[in-house]
Amino acid sequence: MSKMMTRHVYTSESVSEGHPDKVCDQISDAILDACLANDSAAHVACETAVGSNLVVNVGEITCKNWDRINPGKIARDVVQDIGYDTPSEGFSFDTFNYVCALHGQSVDIARGVNKVKPEDQGAGDQGMMFGYASNATRQLMPAPIIFSHSLLQFFTTLRKNGEIAYLRPDSKAQVSVLHENGEAKEITAVVISHQTREVPITRIRKELEEAARAFLKDTGMLTNKTKFYINPTGRFVVGGPCGDSGVTGRKIIVDTYGGVGSHGGGAFSGKDPSKVDRSAAYMARYVAKNIVAAKLAKRCEVQLAYAIGYPDPVSVHVETFGTGAVSDDKIAKAVRAVFGLKPAEIVKQLNLLRPIYSLTDQYGHFGRKAGDKNFKFFTWEQTDKAAALVKAVAK
Repeated sequence: MSKMMTRHVYTSESVSEGHPDKVCDQISDAILDACLANDSAAHVACETAVGSNLVVNVGEITCKNWDRINPGKIARDVVQDIGYDTPSEGFSFDTFNYVCALHGQSVDIARGVNKVKPEDQGAGDQGMMFGYASNATRQLMPAPIIFSHSLLQFFTTLRKNGEIAYLRPDSKAQVSVLHENGEAKEITAVVISHQTREVPITRIRKELEEAARAFLKDTGMLTNKTKFYINPTGRFVVGGPCGDSGVTGRKIIVDTYGGVGSHGGGAFSGKDPSKVDRSAAYMARYVAKNIVAAKLAKRCEVQLAYAIGYPDPVSVHVETFGTGAVSDDKIAKAVRAVFGLKPAEIVKQLNLLRPIYSLTDQYGHFGRKAGDKNFKFFTWEQTDKAAALVKAVAK
């Protein structure tokens, strides 16, 4: 993997907003946002499944004014915005069947989270969460996942603007990057599988490769040896939930670091910030990014672990893969001094009790940089603690 210092090629994948699993993530987060807009203390664990002409919501929600929220309409609005608007394709916002089986949160879970003193709020579940950062890109992320995300965002813009009129919402991309001594050097391969209308494959391959080359040229990493694989099967017309079912939380590697960093296994979408699967993963990224921004390491992985119902993490681990300016133990001690790691502290520091989550579930929860649209809402992408970390390490 690209944490290594050896010469190697590493590949990461991204999927578009029209991918069936991402459709589910977006519906789940849109329902979460509606709940938080009505009740900032709402507890939400909303799952979505999609199939041919079908959307199903299951899960647990405790929210004031729940009767004001229409999850079916929310689902249809999300699907329409993505671009599934043609009933003959087997999945369209105005024709799919909708099933809702949402109900209240378990009282057994609630008793571990709800406390008289907010600062005593326990973790909403047990588990370990990871954050990762590296100096490979301006976003302090691994290069393969950043290139894959940005390439698909580019094609989504082309689709929605009508610049390539035959493109449909479902797509995937993966980018392979050669690394030497831990540094990204060149792009060796690009794979794009994009749903289209009935158009000759020769035209699709020519136009999509030309567009991808033009977009990736600015990376400075394309060479005359870079290989492009466009719709390798020769046809991708049947797509979206009509071609493949989807479920919330199945793209956890796409959502994080493209496989470079470790993963605790918990998904993000549809979960309010009392669930440390989400909030502590955001905090771990915040910590790791500030460590790298402070130049205390070139690469850093942070692990946080919790027990359900207890506020303090059971462990805090920092790994810099031999790139640290000081020992990992010293950095970990500084982390505890600078960051509040209890669930209530995480929520407060990152301002997570807001309806912001529909902004996060497309093209990665991590990897935003100053100047990006909606960057101010990605509080875990700020590097405002770098100076404090340097000061804490120096003590």
